[in-house]
Amino acid sequence: MLGKTRRPELRAVFDDYVKRISRHSPIEINEVRDEAAAIKRLNADRAATVVLLDASGKNLDSNALAKWLADRRDRGTRELIFLCGDADGFPETLRQRARQKLSLSAMTFSHELARVMLAEQLYRAFAILSGSPYPK
Repeated sequence: MLGKTRRPELRAVFDDYVKRISRHSPIEINEVRDEAAAIKRLNADRAATVVLLDASGKNLDSNALAKWLADRRDRGTRELIFLCGDADGFPETLRQRARQKLSLSAMTFSHELARVMLAEQLYRAFAILSGSPYPK
């Protein structure tokens, strides 16, 4: 994630979903200061599949996201990196590094809210895959 989530109420919700996700899958959150730090981090994880959150990306509903995650898992993908931008979006070098683009919505959201939405949708996808009643 470029930048930090500064609003404490959004940070609390985000942290709650990260904790929930960790019951289903290992998860690591990295907040980096700038493009150079993000590239350095991505270069350390060359085998990972990088997914950029972008309004022009693939638009999936919750069930399709769960299926997409299951397909990645079943194909042997060991690590996914979701790139969440800051208020300025993404520099071109990060856009080029991403293999896939995912859209949370055609609407525009603050970067802090988008992070919460991504975390909730990832948790929901894991809940769908595990047969939990949460997604209903």
